[in-house]
Amino acid sequence: MSPVGVPGEASVPVIAVAVDAASVERPVIEAWAREHDPEVSEVLDAVNGTGAGLGAALAAYDEALVVPVRVAWLPTVERRPGMSRLSELALLATPKRPATWLSRRLAALSPGRRRVIDGEPALLSELRKRFTDTSGDATDPESFGAFVRRSAVVTLEREERAEIGNRYKVPHAVSEEILARKEFRDEIAGVAAEMGLTAAEGLEKAEECLDELVAVQSRAAVDMFYAMMEPLHSSTWHVLADESGLARLRELNKRYALVFLPAHRSYVDTLVLGDVLARNDFPRNHVMGGANLRIWPISDLARRAGIVFIRRSFGDDEIYKSVVQEYFAFLLSKRFNLEWYFEGGRSRTGKIRTPRYGLLRYVAQAVQSGRVEDVYLVPTSITYDRLFEVSKMAAEQAGAKKQAEGLKWLAEYARSQRRTHGGSAHVRFGEPIAMRSWLPGAGASDDDNRAALHKIAFEVAVGINRTSPLTANGLLALTLLGVRDQSLTLTQIQQILRPVLAYIEARALPSTGLELLSDADGLSSVLSDLVRAKVVTVFDKGEEPIYAIERGQHLVAAFYRNNAIHWFVNRAILELSLLWTSQRLAQQDSKNPELTGWTEAKRIRDLLKFEFFFPDRDTFERELREELALLAPGATDPLEALRGSGVLMAHRVLRSFLDAQLVVADRLAHLDPSAPVDKTALLDDCDRVGQQMLLQRRLHSPESVSRELFASALDLKDNFGLLAPRDTETPADLERRRTHHLEFVTSLIERAQVIESLDAANRAEVTGVVV
Repeated sequence: MSPVGVPGEASVPVIAVAVDAASVERPVIEAWAREHDPEVSEVLDAVNGTGAGLGAALAAYDEALVVPVRVAWLPTVERRPGMSRLSELALLATPKRPATWLSRRLAALSPGRRRVIDGEPALLSELRKRFTDTSGDATDPESFGAFVRRSAVVTLEREERAEIGNRYKVPHAVSEEILARKEFRDEIAGVAAEMGLTAAEGLEKAEECLDELVAVQSRAAVDMFYAMMEPLHSSTWHVLADESGLARLRELNKRYALVFLPAHRSYVDTLVLGDVLARNDFPRNHVMGGANLRIWPISDLARRAGIVFIRRSFGDDEIYKSVVQEYFAFLLSKRFNLEWYFEGGRSRTGKIRTPRYGLLRYVAQAVQSGRVEDVYLVPTSITYDRLFEVSKMAAEQAGAKKQAEGLKWLAEYARSQRRTHGGSAHVRFGEPIAMRSWLPGAGASDDDNRAALHKIAFEVAVGINRTSPLTANGLLALTLLGVRDQSLTLTQIQQILRPVLAYIEARALPSTGLELLSDADGLSSVLSDLVRAKVVTVFDKGEEPIYAIERGQHLVAAFYRNNAIHWFVNRAILELSLLWTSQRLAQQDSKNPELTGWTEAKRIRDLLKFEFFFPDRDTFERELREELALLAPGATDPLEALRGSGVLMAHRVLRSFLDAQLVVADRLAHLDPSAPVDKTALLDDCDRVGQQMLLQRRLHSPESVSRELFASALDLKDNFGLLAPRDTETPADLERRRTHHLEFVTSLIERAQVIESLDAANRAEVTGVVV
């Protein structure tokens, strides 16, 4: 890049700083320097490691125009359809720094691949000022030389990406830059003093933490890692991505860092998302992964591909916390994108779990401190038609021990994935959330910051839900799980689906593949796929085939149903509230011209607040009124509204969650109210008694006996203050509250049973058969 036009250029010499030039590349750079206009006075080497030589050479100049320069080996081989990434690597499509012998060979065979790239020039005085502002004294030649090299690398990477694309944007000298920052060294010194350590000891521990944490990326490692991981997913799904959403994000990413927050369904979520982003020329995300996935020897390569293995718990390690905070601020300030699963782990039930706020807090601190102008959070939905690992997650819900991750586990997982045909994977992006607009100002109280993070996490979850599409498999699971111990004919399934599809169309809900359910041939095809996947069983020896959930596969079917169950929760709550209103009116022997029950609906909402994400109470009531207009426009009799609805949803959508609430409430009511609650022992009791209640047909379906649902229900009881007496309470008072709570849950289940009977009667009237 010619420096013509920079003020003061004519009176200062031009210095080229050659970054990591191999012996075969040095003559190429010197030839470029001889042809450069204006003339280059000197070519200085900037090699990785000590900066003393470069710093000493620059010290001889009062002022100069510094031009970073490097020889780049650009890709010329386009990946052909069907070519694996390993084949692509073998063809050296994206070499960064070939070995010397290979450089000579490539230069002879394909000289066009070797190109001198020069970055944006900078005055030496400007570099000295920037170094002094961020790191320290510019008279230290070694530190200043290292700083100039780091700056040159970043500048050249930007120029090179214009040639090869943004997917190879990687950070450089991360630990060095962080440790060179004066504010960070001062912070570590303060933390060390509080821990009784010297500043040098604190800095040494911080360096150890950085060595453990920082992902040192390279183009070759990125390519190699994703090539090795390709068999885990590439042949399993046909990936369909939200192209319009990606275009919007690409424009946003030109100015701001993005934090992708997907709902976590599968081990391969990050690979599926990573491929979508790479194909659309996004830089690779820095993915925050749990230490449980640090599988030797792959973990070393994974770190170089951008996987950050972060501790699950920081405990009281204040230096580690400071390092994580600084690392996040560094990446975001350099506009590197991040990714993690804010639920903390894979969902075993298929719906979004309660968010975790720890890592989000570090992003907030980077914004509040002014290190970055803003950061945009990207709610990301990844929905699979079929998912092999669901069966193992279902077994874990039923009490099976989770298999530890390791090389053996990874090999088994890869074999299973290659044998699995999962249909499509749907990747969609919600409306990006500008974080600064949600945060209080710097110096806000911990309570205010905590409340803001809770609201942000809620918005992310809602954003994921709004983009999660209804799938044919999910809708069929919803249909078949809603009938107790009964198989359905194709005609009966169609009869249930018809009003549901009309409801989805009326609300314009996001969906994919539902057109297959509109005719008998398409529906039969989808059912056949589920039969082959052993989720559905078919009996075809009679007059016509009949379908039901395969024995032992209810938790698997529930996973697919729960991927988009949130679209029907308000409808289900409305039905339970209408039935409550009908019962109250019957007891009072009076008629009310307006359907009521909003207070009861809000009671139900509170019971389910740890399972689903609800808006504030006023918005919730408005949404219910909109549901009512769809369910029974102009109706004044609640029971008639339910009977005329075509299909009822409460028992299909909420019964498993209510049943899990019942088990926990029942076991809690049996505990001594004066004794502290052992949560683990109580959950073990729920597992045992839940199985008994299922065998006694007191629960609707095996999907209700779920450790994850029991744990969520127990958290709710804790939130309601049902685990221990309140300050002014006696044990007898707590016992009464536990009993009242159990009665309320029981009443909801009784209503769900009535809704189920009404739904069966509706279907019987239409089909003319007993169902």
